[in-house]
Amino acid sequence: MLTARRAAWLVLRRPKHRNQEEQALFSRLQHHPSFRRAIELAEAFIELVRQRQGEQLDQWLARAFQCSIAPLRRFAESLNEDYAAVRAGLTLAVSNGQTEGQINRLKMIKRQMYGRAGLALLRQRFLLAG
Repeated sequence: MLTARRAAWLVLRRPKHRNQEEQALFSRLQHHPSFRRAIELAEAFIELVRQRQGEQLDQWLARAFQCSIAPLRRFAESLNEDYAAVRAGLTLAVSNGQTEGQINRLKMIKRQMYGRAGLALLRQRFLLAG
């Protein structure tokens, strides 16, 4: 059974990683005009991200805004709301992923010990967990 989530993963998956069944399903999806347009836009955006082609973001946004598929238009609108950050993320080689990961780890430890002890125990657990 094809769900929206499975269809999305099918489109996001690199063609060389699709098995025969997935490739056949993908081909059938491409024959439907609405799906074809959505797949083209999704694949173009994936390339922007994978190849860090931030200079092509404006072209992609223009195409997405003209799309008749509402979820893709809303996605483009959300990207446009934080345009500078999205463009930087697609262009610059630097990342704050390491920082975000440490913050996430700290929050997880804090949630695990909610209501127990204070900052001294949290500090000790954070340092020992690393």
